[in-house]
Amino acid sequence: MEKKKKIAAALKYEQNENKAPVVIAKGEGYIAEKIKEIALELDIPTYKDEKLVKQLNNLAIGEEIPPELYQVVAEILTFIIQLDTKEAKLNK
Repeated sequence: MEKKKKIAAALKYEQNENKAPVVIAKGEGYIAEKIKEIALELDIPTYKDEKLVKQLNNLAIGEEIPPELYQVVAEILTFIIQLDTKEAKLNK
């Protein structure tokens, strides 16, 4: 059975700086593992979507996501905001 190659991408979105989220890291194999490790160390939420990560890995570092990915990325950002809100309530 063939082992699936790990793949990861990281996005950054600054509401006052960017029109859309920007790819800040991407890679496969060892690089994907490092991206995931860093996210874990920095307590950055992660989201698993194999189809989306493949599309993100076709973009250049520093490139904004294209309009056709806005909806799915907006859903992920909403998910992350909800996680942050729940965590903030628990830590009060």
